[in-house]
Amino acid sequence: MRRQRLYPYAVATAAVFLAVASRALLPGSWWTGDRPPWELFTLSVILAAWTGGTRPGLFAMALSVAVGWWLFMVPHPSHQIATLAIFVLNGCLISLVCGSLRRNGKNAEAAREQSGDLNLRESEERFRHAANSSPVLIRMSDASGGSTWFNQSWLEFTGRPMEQETGHRWLEGVHPEDRQQYTTSHKQHWDNHEPFEMDYRLKRHDGVYRWIMDRGIPLPGEEGPFPGFISSCVDINERKEAEDSREGLLKIEQTARLEAERTVALKDEFLATVSHEMRTPLTAMLGWVQLLRNGSLPADTVPQALETIERNARVQAKLIEDLLDVSRILSGRLRLDLQHLNPIDMVMAAITAAEPAAAAKHIRLTRSFDSKVGLVSGDTDRLQQIVWNLLSNAIKFSPSGGEVTISVWPINNRVEISVSDTGEGIDPDFLPYVFDRFRQKDASTRRKYHGLGLGLSIVKQLVELHGGSVRAESQGPGQGATFVVALPRVAEAPNQPAEKPAAFPGTASTDESLPSLLGTKILVVDDDSDAREILRSILAHNGASVRTASTAQEALTQLETRRPDILVSDIGMPGQDGYELIRSIRALDPKDGGRTPAVALTAFTSSEDRRRAIGAGFQIHLSKPIEAAELVTVVASLVTR
Repeated sequence: MRRQRLYPYAVATAAVFLAVASRALLPGSWWTGDRPPWELFTLSVILAAWTGGTRPGLFAMALSVAVGWWLFMVPHPSHQIATLAIFVLNGCLISLVCGSLRRNGKNAEAAREQSGDLNLRESEERFRHAANSSPVLIRMSDASGGSTWFNQSWLEFTGRPMEQETGHRWLEGVHPEDRQQYTTSHKQHWDNHEPFEMDYRLKRHDGVYRWIMDRGIPLPGEEGPFPGFISSCVDINERKEAEDSREGLLKIEQTARLEAERTVALKDEFLATVSHEMRTPLTAMLGWVQLLRNGSLPADTVPQALETIERNARVQAKLIEDLLDVSRILSGRLRLDLQHLNPIDMVMAAITAAEPAAAAKHIRLTRSFDSKVGLVSGDTDRLQQIVWNLLSNAIKFSPSGGEVTISVWPINNRVEISVSDTGEGIDPDFLPYVFDRFRQKDASTRRKYHGLGLGLSIVKQLVELHGGSVRAESQGPGQGATFVVALPRVAEAPNQPAEKPAAFPGTASTDESLPSLLGTKILVVDDDSDAREILRSILAHNGASVRTASTAQEALTQLETRRPDILVSDIGMPGQDGYELIRSIRALDPKDGGRTPAVALTAFTSSEDRRRAIGAGFQIHLSKPIEAAELVTVVASLVTR
């Protein structure tokens, strides 16, 4: 401050001595009595007064008088007094005028600064008022990066006062999963002094996190330190949820499309497998039949041919039965005849049926039962099918000389039936898909084991229909596999009748003492000529007198001319089907055959089909293909009845 006050006087002094120096350069010498350089001194006064005001101007004038008197007026002062007085008068006027002008300039500048500050304050007030009225969340940050101000919408959104938001404390409301990402991105844009835009979740006053889109731009400012950012934030939660919903739907659609493509590929693969598995037994059957018809087959080879034809026919029947079971399960038409059963009886029946296959491969069947296992609620045929499928699978994949263990034990309120083998095991990658339909580990033409790969899928569906569960366990290839079926236990039922084991596909009846049908008149109705002929041959071979009809109308006509003792009819026939035929017969008078015992022999084999046939008037419902012994036994029982 002191230097600033002395600066104008230094300028005045320098100006005076500069005038003296300039006078020394003019023609003549000051020792000769020339007059003082009042013009140059006047310029010095003007310079001093303009630079420093009135006082420096007067100082320059006084210094000029002193120097001029001493250097130029001492020898001859009398005739220069008037000139000196004029100089002094002019110096005073110049100093006063320049000082006044300088003061007016300063006052005007101060007024301008004051007016600018006022305008700035008014502008800031207008901005804050507009920002507080805006629904957009606004915050401002300074050069340090900390937030210094938030508008009213922000404070209402977060439910926190300004004091708790300033600085970096507002980041407490950012979702923990988004906080680090925001901090890193914000710092990068801050360091580069460039606009930014980012989305994050901000906690609302009710504790709910909402998605916020934050846009920030640098504050305007002159050259100097970076002034900071102003950010505007918009609630985009609904838009974000819609985007997430669209992305979720897109992922679901992509997953569904991939699953559909995979299913189509599996079905194509499955159909190719079905074609192969159906054609293989047909090839053997047709080949042997052609040799038999040509008469070129040696007599000692005929039994082998017949055995091969029968075995392949049973294989084909099993394939068809599996396909029908899958169809019933998928369509929801599979019905269970539930009873309280001893699971050990079901397992023993399945073991009996599987023993021939095990003996052919020299596989030992080991049993481990708890006689106090209790009862389960189930369908006899379907429970035997479950166990038989698991046993067949174990025998199929076990090497010759291996071992299969069957266990039945109570576990808490459930009964567990486990089938373990020492076979090839299951690859861990395939284990989760072992019960899937249309899925085989190896479906190529070089596969070692044949079949449709439906057995385990059918097992899983049947077990779940019984309210149970099934799981597969394996340590990997070459380590064998274990399948465990868990069924709910039920309370003991008194006087529970023993269950008759069901016959399994691929097993022949061992009962060779069939009843005679000698003298029994039978009418066979079927639209397929081959089916009519084989039924006629089986029944006639056992002594029956058989007549055939290809339509329901033809059967009714024959019924009028010759009343049969037994009616064996197909269901699916053109024109009138088997249901209409039996209803027409039951509408007749008893003396006209209205009470003729009838057997429905059909490929419609579901529980619903069985109930419908019995309800229409048939006494018994049999499924195609039929065992000859079973057909003869059923017909004989109806004759006796």
